[in-house]
Amino acid sequence: METKPRILIVEDEPAIRAGLIDVFVYHGYETDSAVDGKQGLSKALSGRYALILLDVMLPGMNGFEVCQTIRERQQDVAIIMLTAKTTDEDIIEGFSLGADDYVGKPFSVTQLVLRVQAVLRRSQPRHQLNQIITLTQTASIDCSNYCGLQDLQHLTFTRREIEILQYLQANNQRPVSRNELLNKVWGYGNHLHMETRTVDIHIAKLRRKIEPDPKQPRFLVTIRGAGYRLKTNTCEHE
Repeated sequence: METKPRILIVEDEPAIRAGLIDVFVYHGYETDSAVDGKQGLSKALSGRYALILLDVMLPGMNGFEVCQTIRERQQDVAIIMLTAKTTDEDIIEGFSLGADDYVGKPFSVTQLVLRVQAVLRRSQPRHQLNQIITLTQTASIDCSNYCGLQDLQHLTFTRREIEILQYLQANNQRPVSRNELLNKVWGYGNHLHMETRTVDIHIAKLRRKIEPDPKQPRFLVTIRGAGYRLKTNTCEHE
């Protein structure tokens, strides 16, 4: 019998938590829940979940702290943050800590379910993609271990950043549009609204990591009116 995907819902508002549990049970998921940040972190680290729905404004330990601690211990579990705080600074912080997606409150339940499905699809291993991306003789990225080197400086990446780099590398003979990245990397179809600033935020973060001068990118370049290209040396499989 096929195992149901298991979701941990970390939400302190009882009505929202109960509603999310009902929704995801109805859609065929197994659910668990936590009422605050500390309980959520304990369950996240001790249980095996496919995905964590993580509220940001939690008592005791906020969602950013929980996300950061989870990512320090494991990379495999998908994390979607739920919050009424949707400024660019808040979104950047969530993504910087390793969140896979960021959903603002109030949200459409249908949209949230579709986003969960999309994140879980993209969370599956993709062994056919290049695991080593070589930028120069002194700069490379180890996709399987979420790390890299740039002129002897150690770099760390989130899973989403690695997925972007791998997709751009696999299609490096042409520019890749924002919408294509949302569709192929995030797994969002055209029917699922997702602001393209999410892509821009990730590209800006990647440039700060891999570019000697992020304001004048050499590797992750913008093709005006078309999208992004990753310019690298040869890539190889481990």
